[in-house]
Amino acid sequence: MGEAVSGVKWQLLSLFYLTLIRIGYTDIRYAVQEETKKNHIIGSLSKDLNLELNRLKTRNARVEYQGERRYCGVDVNTGNVIVLERVDREVICGTNAPCILHFEFILENPLELHNIALEIQDINDNAPGFPKDSIKLEISENEPTGSRFQVARARDVDVGINSVQNYVLSQNEHFVLDQRADKGRYVDIVLKHSLDREREGEYSLELTAVDGGNPPQSGSVVIQIFVTDINDNSPVFSQSIYRVVMFENSPPGTSAVRVSASDLDIGANGKVTYYMNHVSAKTEGLFEIDLNTGEVKVLGPLDHEKSSSYELEVQAEDGGGQAGHCKVLVEISDVNDNAPVIIVKSLVNPVSENAPPGTEIAVINVKDQDAGENSRVKCSINENTPFKLQSSIKNYFTLSTIAALDREHIAEYNVTVTATDGGLPSLSSTAVLTFQISDINDNPPVFEEQSYSAYVTENNKPGSSVCSVTARDLDWRQNGTVFYSLLPSEVNGVPVSSYLSINGDTGVIHAVRPFDYEQFRSFKVQVVARDNGSPPLSSNVTVSVFITDENDNSPQILYPTPEGNSFMTEMVPKAALSGSLVSKVIAVDADSGQNAWLSYQIVKSTDPGLFTIGLHSGEIRAQRDISESDSMKQNLVISVKDNGQPSLSTTCAVYLLISDNLAEVPELKDMSYEESNSKLTSYLIIALVSVSTFFITFIIVIVALRICRRRKPRLLFDGAVAISGAYLPPNYADVDGTGTLRSAYNYDAYMTTGSRTSDFKFVTSYNDNTLSLDSTLPKRNMDFSDGTSLLKIESTEVS
Repeated sequence: MGEAVSGVKWQLLSLFYLTLIRIGYTDIRYAVQEETKKNHIIGSLSKDLNLELNRLKTRNARVEYQGERRYCGVDVNTGNVIVLERVDREVICGTNAPCILHFEFILENPLELHNIALEIQDINDNAPGFPKDSIKLEISENEPTGSRFQVARARDVDVGINSVQNYVLSQNEHFVLDQRADKGRYVDIVLKHSLDREREGEYSLELTAVDGGNPPQSGSVVIQIFVTDINDNSPVFSQSIYRVVMFENSPPGTSAVRVSASDLDIGANGKVTYYMNHVSAKTEGLFEIDLNTGEVKVLGPLDHEKSSSYELEVQAEDGGGQAGHCKVLVEISDVNDNAPVIIVKSLVNPVSENAPPGTEIAVINVKDQDAGENSRVKCSINENTPFKLQSSIKNYFTLSTIAALDREHIAEYNVTVTATDGGLPSLSSTAVLTFQISDINDNPPVFEEQSYSAYVTENNKPGSSVCSVTARDLDWRQNGTVFYSLLPSEVNGVPVSSYLSINGDTGVIHAVRPFDYEQFRSFKVQVVARDNGSPPLSSNVTVSVFITDENDNSPQILYPTPEGNSFMTEMVPKAALSGSLVSKVIAVDADSGQNAWLSYQIVKSTDPGLFTIGLHSGEIRAQRDISESDSMKQNLVISVKDNGQPSLSTTCAVYLLISDNLAEVPELKDMSYEESNSKLTSYLIIALVSVSTFFITFIIVIVALRICRRRKPRLLFDGAVAISGAYLPPNYADVDGTGTLRSAYNYDAYMTTGSRTSDFKFVTSYNDNTLSLDSTLPKRNMDFSDGTSLLKIESTEVS
């Protein structure tokens, strides 16, 4: 017994160690070139790991990678490692080599884990490229031979032999490429022969970098070399002294003299720039010289009373720093050169728009430094202003209002005061006084439109914008700040705030809740715009909101009534000819417009080629003459679809019975739904036979009447329609062309009494006796001894 227990323990321990051995960790190494196509086989895991192919799928074999992308995977059908997506070595590893990705190959039941090292091998898929499209170098013409000039090396993102291996410089006379095996960041270009700017001032070389791929790829850059000049000449003036006479009233900008110097060098060494040297305090700010042209101009006012002449020293300097000098002597002639000076002593600003006429708003003093008649001053203001200028004391003037002010008409006045002296010629000066007109709240808000109309599609989202109203207030700041609100009112007995809200700052009206076109189609609301003045002013505007229809109601079929309510079968005479009316589907749609335009289509029928339905009328007609071979029982499934976007549809079933006598009908129960479990009693059968007999008799009478009236005989079999007592909802308002409530046909209806489980109504139409607009419909009731009543409707022409 003890030996048996020991054997069991040994087996369990062996199984445990075997399981540990199966959960192994093995390293496998593969290599694949970058840009390899998808599904390329990298290696065979099934062979390398000695795995059974038929168990890879059941053991959920898979390759896991820690990154977001999956570059390879395992095909569980073949056991091969395949490429799953594009592998770009430069994106994954850059210039690092070697480029190795690590994956984990996992098997379950039992668990095995193997490490896969995938080396991405480089291919020559990138050409060398330089940092710039062109390189510019400036080299002096006296640069010694052997001078080196560095340019940036080309870069190739490939590695190894596929990277840049060699550089080639285009053939030229003066420059060569340093061929030393230097792998630094720059390439050296060496000056082989000396340069001469006068002989050739510019060179264009092409530097090409070539990699070691097969085939090799290359990249080039253009090196433009400009030979610069050396400065060996200084500027020389055409005159050493320039003399000029000017009047002291010469305005700023007046040209005094133009000096000129030349330099035999070219470029920067030959470009001459002019400066004024040693400017004294006496001449500072009075003259200026143009740096490029050498023209001396008046910068500030000249005053003969302060100085009768000025001496200027001008320097001409080239780009290399060498200079030449000359003198300019300016003599000043005396004139009436002092214009009156306007001084504002006091100023009232802003001025209230309700200030009364005669209000004093400014005091002005005018001075002139000249003497005698030249100092006699006259002062005036511009016309077309509500102000006047009056002389007060010597050289003092007062400015006052002469009319009422309106800020909304003119919010700011610029009053130009002009002072003129008595000199010959006289001098004058002006000063502009700006007056702001302060606002008072004297204007109510005014809406941009007398009324607003907003159109909102029903079933709108709460909070959606309905429309925006805008009112303008001509007043300023808080007097012109407009706030909007809704005037309290009711819509269908509900406060208008339950439907709309308004942003008090922007005037944007939002819908509080969804609207229903079928509930109400329009309403009006009053919006109040009120300013922030004291006291505030306001105005109102009417906003008419119109609800537009959305296709949110499916068509409702009034006839035939929904299945399950009653058993309805329509009889079609066996002799019915092609085009005969056999039934009519009546449907309405609670929507309006094109959303209520209905179309009819037969989606399923016992005999697809026997009956057709009017696309917009819903009238079911025989598509061909009925033959003896046609099935007595015909089931039609009619689809009624509206014209909305997207359209909605409803289907109904129409049951037709091809027979001239109900006695021929073996069983009507199969025409209805089996779950209705209609119990046709013997009373119903008797009633149906009676009605059929009466129907045949009535048809014979009609045929006789038709023959007498020379009518077409085929009208006797225009169809028999069974119409159940349908209830027309009072909310439906059928529109011409949108539904089928208004028919162009009149019917003879036969109604029977009998079982409450099934109601039959047989109707024949007379499409040739369609009522005109001036016809009337007289009613005539006929009673029969068997309890059946006949209601006959005929058309009567009105003369």
